Amino acid sequence: MYKLVGNRATRAFRPLWMLEELAVPYDHIPAAPRSDEVRAFSPSGKVPVLVDGSDVIPDSTAILTYLADKHGAFTHPAGSVNRAKQDAWTFRILDEVDAILWTAARHSFILPEAERVPAVKDSLKTEFSRNLDRIADEMTSDYLVGDDPTVPDFVMAHCLGWARNAKFPDAPEALVAYLRRLRDRPAFQRAAAL
Repeated sequence: MYKLVGNRATRAFRPLWMLEELAVPYDHIPAAPRSDEVRAFSPSGKVPVLVDGSDVIPDSTAILTYLADKHGAFTHPAGSVNRAKQDAWTFRILDEVDAILWTAARHSFILPEAERVPAVKDSLKTEFSRNLDRIADEMTSDYLVGDDPTVPDFVMAHCLGWARNAKFPDAPEALVAYLRRLRDRPAFQRAAAL
């Protein structure tokens, strides 16, 4: 049985949601980053961490990819053009959306106060809005890579919620509708209630 370590208010929500989608048994340890509970599995103290038998997998995107490949769901086959498109979306979202939110968080409450540069957040919000506009313009289906959700949709949906909580600018209407479709999924709702 899988064990997922990490509070759902973090990037741990992504694999938590996928585990619910897959309907596989798992234990959830809702530990905070850098806590002793997390460090027992991963010395860095970062969350999430997936434990599968004696194997420990850190990083939400690595976990999503592992689960999707292992269960043959929410992914396209390795070596296919659609997988390359899926991976391109994943990497793009990590670069153009997730990284911006993470930088803003670091300068809001993660870095020691003396190292924070609050003024950087205005620039990050502008870049974020510009990136979301381009992403919305490029979407040609209900999800990023076709008619069904894949790994990058888990990342993007989480980031859009994170942005709202961080008081970033509103997403374009196409992405608001996209997020609504994902949040209406029963597995998303179950993960959000944990």
